[in-house]
Amino acid sequence: MPAVVVSGSGENQEFEGRITVYVIVCVIIAAFGGLMFGYDIGISGGVTSMDDFLKKFFPAVFEKKHHALENNYCKYDNQFLQLFTSCLYLAALIASFVASKVCSKYGRKLTMQIASIFFIIGVILTAGGINIEMIIFGRIFLGFGVGFANQAVPLFLSEIAPPNLRGALNISFQLFITIGILVSNLINYFTTNVHPHGWRISLGIAGVPALMLCLGSILICETPTSLIERHKVEEGRKVLGKIRGVENVDDEFDSIIHACEMAKQVKDPFRKLMKPVSRPQLVISICLQIFQQFTGINAIMFYAPVLFQTVGFGNDAALLSSVITGLVNVFSTVVSIYVVDRAGRRILLLEACVQMFISQVIIGIILFKELKTTGDNLSKGEAIFVVILVCTFVMGFAWSWGPLGWLIPSEIFPLETRSAGFAFAVSTNMLFTFIIGQAFLSMLCQMQAGIFFFFAAWVIIMGAFTWFLLPETKGVPVDAMVDKVWKQHWFWRSFMIEDDRPDVKVV
Repeated sequence: MPAVVVSGSGENQEFEGRITVYVIVCVIIAAFGGLMFGYDIGISGGVTSMDDFLKKFFPAVFEKKHHALENNYCKYDNQFLQLFTSCLYLAALIASFVASKVCSKYGRKLTMQIASIFFIIGVILTAGGINIEMIIFGRIFLGFGVGFANQAVPLFLSEIAPPNLRGALNISFQLFITIGILVSNLINYFTTNVHPHGWRISLGIAGVPALMLCLGSILICETPTSLIERHKVEEGRKVLGKIRGVENVDDEFDSIIHACEMAKQVKDPFRKLMKPVSRPQLVISICLQIFQQFTGINAIMFYAPVLFQTVGFGNDAALLSSVITGLVNVFSTVVSIYVVDRAGRRILLLEACVQMFISQVIIGIILFKELKTTGDNLSKGEAIFVVILVCTFVMGFAWSWGPLGWLIPSEIFPLETRSAGFAFAVSTNMLFTFIIGQAFLSMLCQMQAGIFFFFAAWVIIMGAFTWFLLPETKGVPVDAMVDKVWKQHWFWRSFMIEDDRPDVKVV
């Protein structure tokens, strides 16, 4: 299957290449970084709804949960309980900038190995926790692992994939995130009745994907771009031939050499990001991460069991409902893998905005009319309808803003600012994941049903941003983005001016 790259002269060129079994193995192993992330997203919400966990670490929340006259929207409103979930993402924010340096200097492969080691340490501390300080400290180590993995894995996948299949292969990261969420929901469903240490089993199993990434990353190759960037030119050529499955890789090899030479001339990638010529990529990457969180998806995925209990399901039924949404999440991400390189990025994002907006508004209306602050919950039929609407919302997110929020930032930066730019994307994602994770239960308590209208309003904003400011990047080689995308866009082309590049060394 031919792949298209940009040659040293800047012109698009086709050359021989195919998807090899080795590339598929590399993609699967690397995507276990997404499995670690997804498992944690799903497991924390289920664990924080388990009575044994609450009695040991959050007795005040346990009492509120079982108080007959307690506000239906405020059963779980506790800052320390939210900190258990969200401190991971604050740690990941800080780690992402360190990971950017490690990724550039030592490669994507070593960065993924470091991520798995951090995660294993975090699992040991949380699963073996005897006090709140220990489990929060463990969550911080998990955050370091997430920061390193989320920095390295999408870059690895984008650089190892041919341009015409870059979207599908990169979305495997998001697919494994959704699989991790589904697996965690299944684990929580079975461990919730294992007393008194079911929560320890749930947290401990998180070590399995971390161990698989740690061992599996020994088998995979470094990306040709990273090898050449770090002066391992012949090794880079050899790996490029191996992943493409052909002997003649001269054209693609020359294009990578050219990109690396351009990248070497930049003294400070972070300073380069502040220049007008980098503005489109930086603004889009940051905005996509903010919008991804303000769809409300993590609020739903973190606290799905809590949310379903709020609308009237018992503990077991709430966890089962989370399993259903997890299945929807996985299958919808598979749809994205099939469609993204055919239909393109923009159409998926815009369609999902309509779907998510309608779902959230109807959920908000039902809860506003039927779920009072105290007293009875929704009827069984209404509660089931809410679950269906949540699944509809998750479906739209899973084939659009979920995977594309990671794909687009990983493919739009030139090599000289790619690692630094993606570090901004990862850190922004972690910052706003932290904000939503820390604030959601308090927002649910204060805003009640209005929280769904809040997120629906954000969906309108992100739809407008996509329509006016997000160009299509389907099938465009990463090193041809400036000429093929930014210089052609009605707004961003004004930033593509020739500059004197004062931060560039003469070589």
